[in-house]
Amino acid sequence: MREQDFTMDLFSLKNKNAIVTGGNGGLGKAFSTALAKAGANVVVPSLYDDDSTKSLVEDCGVDYLYIESDITQDGECKRVVDSCIAAFGSVDILINCAGISLNVQDVKEYSRKEWDKMVAVNLTAAFEMIHEACPHMIGQKSGKIINIASLYSFLGGKWSPAYASTKHGIVGLTKTMCDELAEFNIQVNAIAPGYFATALTEQTRSDEKRNNEILAHIPANHWGETVDLMGATIFLASEASSYVNGTVLTVDGGYLMR
Repeated sequence: MREQDFTMDLFSLKNKNAIVTGGNGGLGKAFSTALAKAGANVVVPSLYDDDSTKSLVEDCGVDYLYIESDITQDGECKRVVDSCIAAFGSVDILINCAGISLNVQDVKEYSRKEWDKMVAVNLTAAFEMIHEACPHMIGQKSGKIINIASLYSFLGGKWSPAYASTKHGIVGLTKTMCDELAEFNIQVNAIAPGYFATALTEQTRSDEKRNNEILAHIPANHWGETVDLMGATIFLASEASSYVNGTVLTVDGGYLMR
């Protein structure tokens, strides 16, 4: 492409079809809404439905499909991908957002029960979703895969070894899948969110001491809002990032720099 051929249309996702695991809660809602605003139809596999996400997506003039699914169960990832293709004709974008963090506690008390569940949701399910989606993307010679990493992809994970390990693993998965799939015009990248103001972090933000400790580490001097993730999402999901592959885009207000 020549410089004069670059247009803002490269950021459009019109007529694209996206799957966002866990795309109706927390940060996932922002990813789903961003894709919809750029023109993509959105499929959300999740354990629970959420009418507000459906409204946000459909208000953009695109279609929304909720699939009740536990993607850690055998055959569920294939069912989700097949349902997307049956409903919309293709799967063009996959965002692996589903994730959990259980029982923050000392490593001496941490058990396989917490470890196995978190590895299943945070890492294995992401692999399975890619495994099921990539044959279709290879066939159409295009695709965008965005894995959701974390600041704990770069840092230690005191009191949550499984969470930190899975988020390090997500970065490794991103890089190895890029290495395998790039030749088919499939871009595999990750977004690493910092500290965001969501329902999940409400307790931390209400703890004055802990809140101040976190703010002191963020050059921007405020928690992120979920809307701050939407531009990065559209960029990595669109043709504007066609030569960006295997990278981790950190959206953290500068946290890692201090």
